[in-house]
Amino acid sequence: MNSSKIVLGIIGGVAAGALMGVLFAPDKGLKTRKKIVAKAKSSKDTLKDKLDLLLQTVNPIYENIIQTNGTLISEGERKSDSGKKRF
Repeated sequence: MNSSKIVLGIIGGVAAGALMGVLFAPDKGLKTRKKIVAKAKSSKDTLKDKLDLLLQTVNPIYENIIQTNGTLISEGERKSDSGKKRF
């Protein structure tokens, strides 16, 4: 599962939860709005934590890919230059 699908799933879950909370809220007006704000802040913090964890997981993989590609490109250039010298 790619990271954009995970993020969209999390955001969708937060939105659905907030909507259900409003629809089934036993409190009225100001209390409900305060609860929504508190839940939104909590959800934002949770989302930030999960995104940070995702980045910690993905970043080393990305760096490895970049390093490997750089090595392959350098090796390809070296072989290309070697082949040019033969002809």
